[in-house]
Amino acid sequence: MSDIYIGLMSGTSLDGLDLAIVNFSNTNPRLITADYTPYPQELLTSIKNACRQPSITFDDLGSLDSLLGDFYAQCIKHSLQKAELNAADITAIGSHGQTIQHSPNNNPAYTLQIGDASRIAQNTGISVVADFRRRDMAAGGQGAPLVPAFHQAVFQTSNESLAIINIGGIANITFLNKDNSNSVIGFDCGPGNTLMDQWCQKHFNVHYDEFGARASNGLVNENLLNSLLSDSYFSKNHPKSTGPEQFNLEWLNSHLEKHPTNIADTLCTLCELTAASIAQSLQKLDECDKVLTCGGGVHNHYLQTRLQALLDCPVATTKAHGVDPDIVEAMAFAWLAKQNIEGKTGNIPSVTGAKEAVILGAVYPA
Repeated sequence: MSDIYIGLMSGTSLDGLDLAIVNFSNTNPRLITADYTPYPQELLTSIKNACRQPSITFDDLGSLDSLLGDFYAQCIKHSLQKAELNAADITAIGSHGQTIQHSPNNNPAYTLQIGDASRIAQNTGISVVADFRRRDMAAGGQGAPLVPAFHQAVFQTSNESLAIINIGGIANITFLNKDNSNSVIGFDCGPGNTLMDQWCQKHFNVHYDEFGARASNGLVNENLLNSLLSDSYFSKNHPKSTGPEQFNLEWLNSHLEKHPTNIADTLCTLCELTAASIAQSLQKLDECDKVLTCGGGVHNHYLQTRLQALLDCPVATTKAHGVDPDIVEAMAFAWLAKQNIEGKTGNIPSVTGAKEAVILGAVYPA
C-alpha cells in the first residue's frame, strides 16, 4: 500500500480549498505538491448564504453539499495531474469539508461540515475519509481543534517549548511543552481573520486586508478593544472551541453601538483583538520559548508585528521548521486520514475535552 495521502482543508475564512499531497513513508512527512483553489463566485455566494443566514432550505443545503463534493474532486484530479500521479498512487483522501455550523455547547452538541465525500470517491476513484469532528463530539469533546495531534507529531521537540498558532478564520493554539510528559494543550483563542475579512468585504469591497496595510493606517480604539475582550469566551478555561457563529459582524455591531468608531480604526482594533486574544491565551500557559504561526494570518504583516510586540518570545512561521505555513492544516487532514486507515486515534482528549482518544472520520471506499 502506498503511503501517499491527500488532505483537503476549506476553513472558516470561506475563501477556497487548500490541498496537500503528502508522502508519509519517512519519519518526517514530505509535501509532494500543494495547491490553493479559490471558490468560484457563485459557489462562494452559496456558501456564505449557508453560513451567515439564519436558515437554509433542504434543497439549497443538499445541492451545495453535492456541488462542493464535485468541486473538491475536480481540484484533486487537477493536482494529481500536476504531480504526475494516478489515483492508484494515493491511499486515501482526508477531507475536512466546509463547516456550515459548529455548536459544541449546544445540548446536544453538533457540528456540520459538507462536501459530499461519496461524490469525491466516485469522481476520483480514491477512498475518502471525512466527517472527522463528530466522533470526537460523540466522545464528549468539542470536536475542535483537531490539528494539535498533527502539530505534536511534526513539531514536538525536547529542546524548546513551542506554541503553534494557526490564524485562519478562527485563531487556535497548540502548546507543546519540551517536557513531553505534560499533556498537549490546544484550543481556539478567538477570532483570527474572520472579523477583519468580513469588515473589509463590507466597507472596503476587498476580500481581506492585504498585508494588514489598511489596519496599520488606523488607530486602536482602546474602549472598543476592552469591550470586545470582555466577552466571556476569552476568560473561559480550555478546552474550548468557537467559530463565526459567535464572532461575527452582529457581535461586533453590538459593541460598536456602545463605542462608535470610524471604519479604519475599527479594522485596526479588530487586528489588535486577534493579536491580544492570542497573547493573553499564551500568557496563561507555561513559559514558551518560541511561537510558530501558520494559516492565512501569516500574510498579515501588521498582525505579525503586533503579535511580536505583545509577546516576550520570538515569533516566526512554521517555515522555520520546514513546513509551509499555508498548507499545515491540509497536511494535517492527510495525516488524520492516515491515522484512520491505520486504525489509530486522531484526537487528543486534553485538547478537545473528549472522554477518550478515538479513531476519527468515516471511510467512503473508492
